[in-house]
Parts: sequence; C-alpha cells; structure tokens
Amino acid sequence: MPTFDAAACADLMDELTRITAHAAAAILDFVIDPAVRSKADGSPVTAADEAAEAIIWDGLKRLAPTVPVISEEHATREKPTPTGGGSYFLVDPLDGTREFIAGRDEYTTNIALMTDGAPMLGIICAPALGIFWRGVVGRGADRILAADTDVPTPIHTRPRPKGEAVVMVSLSHLEARTKSYVDGLPGAKLVQSGSSIKFCRLAEGSADLYPRLAPTHDWDIAAGHAVLKAAGGSVTAPDGTNIIYGTNELLIPAFLAWGDPARAASIKD
Repeated sequence: MPTFDAAACADLMDELTRITAHAAAAILDFVIDPAVRSKADGSPVTAADEAAEAIIWDGLKRLAPTVPVISEEHATREKPTPTGGGSYFLVDPLDGTREFIAGRDEYTTNIALMTDGAPMLGIICAPALGIFWRGVVGRGADRILAADTDVPTPIHTRPRPKGEAVVMVSLSHLEARTKSYVDGLPGAKLVQSGSSIKFCRLAEGSADLYPRLAPTHDWDIAAGHAVLKAAGGSVTAPDGTNIIYGTNELLIPAFLAWGDPARAASIKD
C-alpha cells in the first residue's frame, strides 16, 4: 500500500479540488428534487449523495488507482476493511444530508487522505456557498471561491479570545451530553451550524471550539480534522489523547476540535 507524505499530498491537491468541484456541481443538480430515501439505519440518503460519490470514486481511482477508498454510501452496501498503515482516502460525498433536504446551504463534500492512521490532507467544499477549504498538515490551509479557484487565500486559526469564545455545535445532532458540556462553558457564544463547515469556521479563525461528545463516523470528521490541523488547530479525544481512526466500526466515540491548542486546557478558565 502506498504511503503519501505532506509533499506528495500537496501534489494531489489541485486534482482533488477538481474532483470535489465536479461532485459539488452534481449535488446542485438535485436541489429541486433530491429523491430522498432511508438507509437501513434510518438515516436519509439522496440521489445527490450517490451521484457525488460515484464521481469522487471514479476520480480517485483514476488519480491514485492503488490507494484504497472508504466512502460513506459504499460502506453501507459493503463493509469496508479498516486500514491501519499506509495511505487511503476517506470520503463523505454529502455531509449534512438533512440540511440539503431541508433546503439549507450548510452541507459539504469531503475528501481526506489518511496516512498511518492520521489525516494528512483535507478538502471540503460547500456547493451552495461556492467555497472550498483545503489543507495539508505541515503545509498550511487555504480557502478558495469556486468562481476563482486560482486565487487561494491562506487561513489560520486564531488565539482564543480573553472574553467570549465562539463554540460551534451541530444544527441537526446536538445531543444531551454535548449540550451539557457547552452549558458548562462560561462566556461561550453558541453557534449552530451544519456539516463539516464547523471545522472550517475554526480553521479560518471565526470560531474557537467544536465539541461533539457522541459517536460519529471516520469520514464525517477526517477532512475537517486535516484542514483544521493544517490551519494551526487540533482535534483530540475529550481526554486530550489522539483520535483513533480505522476501528472495526469506523466510529469516533467523541472529540473536541480546538482553534487554539495552546489554550485548549484553559477553555473553562
């Protein structure tokens, strides 16, 4: 299995951006009629999810045919084999399906490139907003507009402000444990948002913390993890240890995403 370092990941970024853009364009074709159905676990899936996944899968296999791909919709049809060493792609073709179905703009397409169990590259596109957020760990992160992809703007997390901290939480999945944690943060300004855009707000320096104290799949957070880390932030387990990807169920039990890792321990101060 091939292994991609930061330099090799950076060489793939432009082509991955094009693949992501093609998938995003396909999603927009289904805005009027998303053709919703339910998966076996009761969660919704649309024709847009499936069309975007097919485009990404085909593009990745042409770009890097020897690199394994684990993608959300494909995983519901065929249980993927967790990958420990080497590199592989993690794909969420349409993150925020509920927002998409509801006609809101906060849904995304996500591609991550994992190396030795950690996200090295992440690219996130918000099709309805026409924005890409991209990053390679150790090489920095940027934001580009779909209408002007040749002009990336570097982005970076911000130091935690002394007063009010902006805390991102899910628009559709704010469960009791996370809400209780947020309620215990003095001076926190709560902002609800859909999809992996929450990671992007931290990465671009407009928010400070994104807690999720409930399980989520690897593909839901890997691209955001890479973009945020490339921009200067971090994603950890609630006890401060590293996130473990590639378990048998491909589930992350809980995480805390920080814009300012140096101030993470003092977020309650």
